Amino acid sequence: MTEALLLILTSLALAWPLGLYLARLMRGTPMRIDVLFHWIEKPLYRVLGVDPNHSMSWRGYVVAFLISNLVLAVLTQAVFMTQAWLPFNPDNIPNLRWDTALHTMVSFLTNTNQQHYSGQAQLSYLSQMTGITGLQVITPMMGLALAVATLRALFAKAPAATTADSHTPVRVTVGNYYADVVRLCLRFLLPLCLIWALLLTWQGVPSTLAAGPQATPIDASAGMETQKIPLGPVAAMVAVKQLGANGGGWYGPNSSVPLENPTPLSNALELIGILLIPMAIIFMIGSFTGRRKFGALVFGCMLTLSVLSTAGSLWSESHSATSTSALLMEGKETRLGSDGTALWSSITTQVQNGSVNGMHDSLSPLTGMISLVNMLISAIWGGIGCGLQQFIVYIMMSVFLAGLMTGRTPELFGRKLETPQVRLLAVLILLQPITLLGLTALTLAIPGLAGTSNPGFHGISQVFYEYVSAYANNGSGFEGLADNTIWWNVTCSLVLALGRFPILIIPLVIATQLAAKRQAPQSSGSLQIETPTFALTLICVIVVLTVLQFMPALVLGPVADHLSLTLQGATSP
Repeated sequence: MTEALLLILTSLALAWPLGLYLARLMRGTPMRIDVLFHWIEKPLYRVLGVDPNHSMSWRGYVVAFLISNLVLAVLTQAVFMTQAWLPFNPDNIPNLRWDTALHTMVSFLTNTNQQHYSGQAQLSYLSQMTGITGLQVITPMMGLALAVATLRALFAKAPAATTADSHTPVRVTVGNYYADVVRLCLRFLLPLCLIWALLLTWQGVPSTLAAGPQATPIDASAGMETQKIPLGPVAAMVAVKQLGANGGGWYGPNSSVPLENPTPLSNALELIGILLIPMAIIFMIGSFTGRRKFGALVFGCMLTLSVLSTAGSLWSESHSATSTSALLMEGKETRLGSDGTALWSSITTQVQNGSVNGMHDSLSPLTGMISLVNMLISAIWGGIGCGLQQFIVYIMMSVFLAGLMTGRTPELFGRKLETPQVRLLAVLILLQPITLLGLTALTLAIPGLAGTSNPGFHGISQVFYEYVSAYANNGSGFEGLADNTIWWNVTCSLVLALGRFPILIIPLVIATQLAAKRQAPQSSGSLQIETPTFALTLICVIVVLTVLQFMPALVLGPVADHLSLTLQGATSP
């Protein structure tokens, strides 16, 4: 627990000034570093053919977002399916199969990085550097740009000409998409990645373009005369996978591989990297919007949920009835201890990062359930951009429910939430259970589709976890699945897209609809959301909307798994 507290405190100390810098960056406040970056940014704007000073409507912003995703999708798919004929392939790795390439492309395009392949064995250096690491830089900043645009709309001042009986459409602008993404990549994420890559290289993470060496196995009975040790520019990829809430890994077993995570210090750096930017975004809110109490509300709720989740994971992995079961020891992190694995599993699912330093399939059932709940909430710190968008959805739902309970028309910052906005919220709230429960039931109902390694309760958890991880843009897995099949690749690609694009776009649409409305002055009858009472209401709404509606799946999976292992331990001699 001491390690967890030090980790959170260190992350908070680093995130606070970073959040203030991020707020100045997205407000366009002049800074001394402008001279350094203008000479890089101006040619990019000329190539893109955009005016960075032109502010877009929400439609223009969303269209630009979708077009950029489409272009990246086509280019990345082409690289994956032709990597055998392209340069930087010293290990002569063949092309990816079409469905594996499709899933991998969608996974990294959606900032999820769910892997149905083994990185070092099935991707060339070029694929890792462009299709993987390249998307890991761009896609999280795309999500953050959408979140910033939503904040601009949500806190926009109503035009003076807007009146209660006016029928003239009001044009609400939310910034320039291309300028936002370029500034975030060049001035924010890439400098951080450079620092983290150097620190990881210092700790022994490989950073080379040379082919891996050949080694002679100590145990001759293994049947291998030599073994190839895969290397590559690993440090740069690990830096951005952690800082960009990307997850995945250069190696299939991820940060449980000593080459990817060689020392306790590298382990701490990678954990801090997971938390740093999501926390910085929360610190950005108060300064960026001028509503510091609102920023404090978001931070307080997220921190409360984070502490509860982390404490629960550490307890269930070390002190629950099944924590010492021999059946759960395979896959545990032995270098850093089971507490280190539990801490990482909690943090990586709170942030929607998805990287691992031990196999989640080997977690105790209750720890696995906490990881599932973290991803179902999707807003305990959350992914970069999409986590804040999801939290805004919870705020709007809480305002709507609080209005119903008090008999008032629900208002958010003086603007009424009416039927069009509530319908859009309902789409987001219903999309999650329909997608996850429907596909889980279908996969389990048709023999041969699931490919689980465990036919019991744990098998249900394996299937449910895979779809939850995809929808939450997390990417971690229980594993134990034969997931590199056409069924898993195609259905997970669908879930990845459904979990990414609606949650980024719909809150922006709602915010711009609210921004076009007349803003009522605050009065004693207005709902005050920046209060402890509303924070408690908000947390209760989050629990009801996530945990309770998925309770049957959680009971049939991890809860039943826990009870069966407990019973087995009680009856064994």
